[in-house]
Amino acid sequence: MTATFWQRVDKAGRNLAPFAVTVMMVLVGMIPVPVPGYAPVAPNLTLVSVYYWTIHRPDLMRPGVAFLIGLLQDFLIGGPLGVNALLLVVAQWAVLNQRRVFLASTFALLWFGFTLVMAGAVVLQWLAFTALDAAALSILPALFQGLLTVAVFPAVGWLLIRVHRAFLNG
Repeated sequence: MTATFWQRVDKAGRNLAPFAVTVMMVLVGMIPVPVPGYAPVAPNLTLVSVYYWTIHRPDLMRPGVAFLIGLLQDFLIGGPLGVNALLLVVAQWAVLNQRRVFLASTFALLWFGFTLVMAGAVVLQWLAFTALDAAALSILPALFQGLLTVAVFPAVGWLLIRVHRAFLNG
């Protein structure tokens, strides 16, 4: 039996959920918080989302999607184009290569795996900004951003699990 037009529209909309949620994470991550010095260390919610969807729905979070979301994030924050795109694509590639390990893991091991991915992202981000600035920058802002991102991972992960169950199961 062939799918009706509305069934195909429904399936397409559901398949856009990882992209839409990750773009929302980009926008939520840009909300200004009235705390001095918060902007450079704001958690990287986009990376959490790419990590989650790469493990659970790699068919919907491909490298091209991660690249486009990273470019959008670079454009919106006004930073150098390509830094976040590179960061998300490298993270997506690293997670995809270890996907079988992550799928068979407990939440604690997923969190630990994210901590490793975030550590690599911190170093990559620091190297990229140091190279673009042609001067040795302090790694502290990137390190604090990484720590804050790891700290919010359980809450954001819970939200992503809820979205996944609501839109993509079945």
